[in-house]
Amino acid sequence: MKNSALLPIVLLSTYSLDNIEAQQCRPSGPIWGRKPPPNQYNQENDSDCCKDGKHYTTYKCSPQVSSHTEAFLTLNSFEAGGDGGGPSECDEQYHSDDTPVVALSTGYLIIPKHISLSTALRRM
Repeated sequence: MKNSALLPIVLLSTYSLDNIEAQQCRPSGPIWGRKPPPNQYNQENDSDCCKDGKHYTTYKCSPQVSSHTEAFLTLNSFEAGGDGGGPSECDEQYHSDDTPVVALSTGYLIIPKHISLSTALRRM
């Protein structure tokens, strides 16, 4: 069931982004990692989060997107205790891994006001 739930996500990611605009990508500044308290972040799947003293570059925007822009698919869990890290920001709930969920990176897309999110996703 989990593999069949992946198919709509893969198909969705192959569609064109013709009517969706993205901002120009520029680093917005550095942050320095601080070791979190024990058991305060998910260490599964080779997580590279929060290494003490490591320099991380932050970004406030994304590269320009066209219908030829390649996408990267990452598989995360939205179940409680999974590698997604927390409930979905959209509805603040956890979701079964048997339910297809598409997670858009925060700040990645700027959708024109005359296009709804659901319309933009259908056009992808």
